[in-house]
Amino acid sequence: MRSMVWAAGAVSATTIGLVLAAGLAGDGGGDGGGSGAERARPAATGTLEQLAAKAECAPDIQTDAAELRQANCQNGAGRFVLATFATDRGEREWLNQAKDYGGSYLVGRKWVAVGEPGVLRALRGHLGGTVEESSHHTSTG
Repeated sequence: MRSMVWAAGAVSATTIGLVLAAGLAGDGGGDGGGSGAERARPAATGTLEQLAAKAECAPDIQTDAAELRQANCQNGAGRFVLATFATDRGEREWLNQAKDYGGSYLVGRKWVAVGEPGVLRALRGHLGGTVEESSHHTSTG
């Protein structure tokens, strides 16, 4: 049980880091903004390293846990974060939390890439998947 609590804490801390990266990357302009999804060809599958190879980047592993692996990547299109998840549910829970902070996400089965919209469009040519965008929350007052 203790390892489950630690795992949830590790995922939450990593989620915050990825969400911040998504929020910062999402400021690079948009293609109509708002929330929604854009469909692409079927998404690639594989390990973090296999997906990074398909995306033509050398992954700089930042998190290496059983339930979540994360790497910083860069290819000809730009910089992005690539994360893989042990379960579909873990991926969807992460995305639901991350979208509260805005940003753009390229989503496949058990993996997510986070970056600027233009980088994600280029990545979609390598990895397939669905582009999901979320608006930033703004406060008044």
